[in-house]
This record gives sequence, C-alpha cells and structure tokens, in this order.
Amino acid sequence: MKHIVIVGAGKIGSMIAELLVGSGDYAVTVVDRSQAQLDRLETAVKLTKVVADITHGDELQKILTGKFAVLSAAPYHATRTIAEAAKSAGAHYLDLTEDVASTRAVKQLAEGARSAFIPQCGLAPGFITIVASDLASRFDELQDVRMRVGALPKFPSNALNYNLTWSTDGVINEYCEPCEAIVNGQLRETQPLEELEEFSLDGILYEAFNTSGGLGTLCETLAGKVRNLNYRTIRYPGHAAIMKALLNDLRLRDRRDLLKDILEHSVPITLQDVVIVFVTVSGMRAGQLVQETYANKIYAAPVGGRVRSAIQITTAGGICAVLDMLSAGALPQSGLIKQEDIKLQPFLANRFGRVYGMAAEAAAHAA
Repeated sequence: MKHIVIVGAGKIGSMIAELLVGSGDYAVTVVDRSQAQLDRLETAVKLTKVVADITHGDELQKILTGKFAVLSAAPYHATRTIAEAAKSAGAHYLDLTEDVASTRAVKQLAEGARSAFIPQCGLAPGFITIVASDLASRFDELQDVRMRVGALPKFPSNALNYNLTWSTDGVINEYCEPCEAIVNGQLRETQPLEELEEFSLDGILYEAFNTSGGLGTLCETLAGKVRNLNYRTIRYPGHAAIMKALLNDLRLRDRRDLLKDILEHSVPITLQDVVIVFVTVSGMRAGQLVQETYANKIYAAPVGGRVRSAIQITTAGGICAVLDMLSAGALPQSGLIKQEDIKLQPFLANRFGRVYGMAAEAAAHAA
C-alpha cells in the first residue's frame, strides 16, 4: 500500500481522497492549515488528518518523509513551497496548477530530483493536453491545434451565466494573467478575456476566450511544429463582457481579494455542472488536409454515496490516474514529466481515468 499526502482539504482534495482510499491501494493523509476545513472534509473514508501551516516548508517536509507522493490540491501560490518540500523529502510530486509562474518553478525543481515531478495533472492543463498531444501525433504535418474547455452550470440563472464550481483564486488568476499561444508559427503572449469567439455544440451556443495557463507546456513542446496553437475557456454568451467590466473598468484586477470576496458572496456554488472538452487539430496526413476533433461532456454524478460535481470528478480523476500510472511503473520515476508525455489510451484505460469515458457524448472522429 502506497502512502500519499494530499495538501488541501477542499472539494477537490476531498474527491481525491475518496478515490484513492476507496481503491484500497492507498493510505492517505490530508494536510490543511485549517482544522475547520479538515472537519468539513467531504468524505467518509478512513484517512489521517493533519493540521499544518504549509508555508513552513520544514514542517511539511517532515510530513512527506517516507511517503510515496504528495498531491497538491492547494491554491496555486502554495505550489513552490510544496514542491520544494517534496524534493527535500524525496517524495513524488503532482499538482493541479494552471499558474504559469508556479509551473516554471516546478520545472526548475525537477532538475536533478530523485523523484518524479508531474505538474498540471487536472483538467486544463492536464487531460486536455493529453488529448491534444494524442490527436497531434496522428499527423505528418501540423497546422492548427485548438483547445477549448469549460466547467459550466447546467442551469445558469444569473447575468454572469456562471456558478462557482472550483477554486475562485484559480478563476481570477486565469482571467488576469497573460496567456501563451503560437500564432503563424511564432510564440506569442496574448491577453486574457480577448479573442472572443462563439460556437455551437449539441445545439447549445457557447463563447470562448483566452485564459492563462490552459496550454501547460504544450507551446514549448510544439514550438516549430505547428502553425497555430491556442487555448480558450468556454462560457455561456455574455460572461466575458461582464468580467472585462469588473476587471478592467472597475479595476478589480488590481484588487483580487475584493473580487474574490464579491464572487464568493454573490455567486452561488453548484454541484449541477457540466465539463466540456473540445479539441480540434488539423494538418496533413498522407498528402491530404485532414481535421480530427475530440468532443466530450462530463456531468455531475454520485461517487462515494454523495453527488460530486463534474469538475470534482474530472480534476480528481485526472490526478489520481496519473498517480496510479506512476505507482504502476508506467511513467518515469524521476525528473519532470509533462502531461503530453502521458499516452491517452493508457490514461483512459486506468480505473480513475475512466471518468472521462462516462459521457455518451464523448466522440473522436475525423471530419
């Protein structure tokens, strides 16, 4: 039995614990600085709870010593501290961050590490990166790679057409930080909330716009190999305009704590959500211009005797699948492992990765 530490006792941390302990193959310790948060942990499985201030790396290092791996479900600004503690303790490290600067720090720490460092194991970056890399590998010559992901309420009922489904800090960060893209073969920095587009899927109209971090390390991997590469977040129409007014006109991008407080006290959370994954790749194959598309919708479902949101299921399923593959020896045991290094079919065949095959709408077809 492998001993795992999960840092963060929120909704995603709870779901990760539920899946890992429920498998019977992992003993789990959940670490959080708040006893109240640990008391609210949304799982009934048997695990160890530890109150610790993870900003003190020495304290976390002691907890990680002798453990197989640490999984970070903490806010992105705690990433470096947790990764440093993992390296010092010799534990494998996995996280869910979309933050570009944090991932760069993890990449640096992975150099010379005796354990594996696997950042960005969630939905986007994470699963969408694995999908895009798989589709891209089927072409002789790449032209365009378009990656779109959204975690949306099934029943939008406010002007934002949005409910909180995951980390408020994460949402604000991806709406505020610069984005990466490859445009006409050149790596570019683009602005969040820009390049708005609309598209229809299953008869429902959506909008998509630039957000930060969703590409993970794919720009670096596909540099010089693709004409256009971009990532955009999916929302219902009208969302981007309101967020631009809040962030730019009211200048709340400079007062993120205030924006977080407003959102968390005004926009309700929901478990009735849907995760949309939409990837389109075009290029040359056997002398012909070909396009392939992967489209998938994943919905909230009961897990461990309670309803879990789609974003909980997909995010936790992703990091647990990668951990399982690492534990089985299917991934390198040291150094940096990028999401695009993980093969799609073994991921989907994994007991945790199968959550992405739950939806009947899942499709992968040539057009």
